[in-house]
Amino acid sequence: MPELPEVESLTHFLRERAVGRTVLGVDVVAIQALKTFDPPVTALGGLTIAGVRRHGKFLDLDCDGLHLVIHLARAGWLRWRDDLSGAKPVRPGKGPLAVRVRLAPDEEGLAPGFELTEAGTQKRLAVYVTKNPDDVPGVAALGPDPLDESFTVEALKRIVGGNRTQIKGLLRDQKIIAGIGNAYSDEVLHAAKMSPFKIAATLTDAQIADLHEAIVTTLRDAVERAQGLAAKDLKAEKKSGLRVHNRTGQPCDVCGDTIREVSFADSSLQYCPTCQTGGKPLADRRLSRLLK
Repeated sequence: MPELPEVESLTHFLRERAVGRTVLGVDVVAIQALKTFDPPVTALGGLTIAGVRRHGKFLDLDCDGLHLVIHLARAGWLRWRDDLSGAKPVRPGKGPLAVRVRLAPDEEGLAPGFELTEAGTQKRLAVYVTKNPDDVPGVAALGPDPLDESFTVEALKRIVGGNRTQIKGLLRDQKIIAGIGNAYSDEVLHAAKMSPFKIAATLTDAQIADLHEAIVTTLRDAVERAQGLAAKDLKAEKKSGLRVHNRTGQPCDVCGDTIREVSFADSSLQYCPTCQTGGKPLADRRLSRLLK
């Protein structure tokens, strides 16, 4: 799933390539991806992309005051095309293509643009056309952005104070902190040397400070690593930079212990016992049920 660092990188990527260009049209191939009808998606035709912003995991393209807001969900991605002039029409239900955004030709006659694709059967990629990005429910409900200057240690202290949620779940909750998902929550907790099952309200002031440092440093480092990369290279960069997530069974780069996993119904988490849980493996509830 694209998280804050990847979406931030896509934001910079589109600023360099799309801002100032006119939208020729937006082709919606997967109708379930379009979540709004007023204004119609056809209203974007003829407008100029004036800016690109990120709201948590949402991409926001400002087209002369009308906003194309994109959420890539778990299996979505953005693919830039230097020339879409010869692209063939795609019928709904054929392949991973969900949306195609066509831009006006450049001086060389190339008509660039980008495509939103989504793999798998759980189609959750979402596209909105709105006059105000805050009209998108997911954007309006976002918590503070961890890369914003206002996200201080004291701000985090207020967030975790009295919260009886496990810290892993708290970090993933977009209404509490925007932009962190399953992968980077694993990375943050490893950097903070903290159990994913630790209850947020039990954190000491020192642990909150360490967690804050881990959040900001982990995300900023990921953004810096991805800086300047083409959109097609961001997935590989993310994978290469992960120290615990999706590395079950491999040695921890910090201590050498074996990275372990806890499985849930539709996801899993990875952690290092030595670095995070005092050497004790966490109970894998799904595995325990299967063994009964």
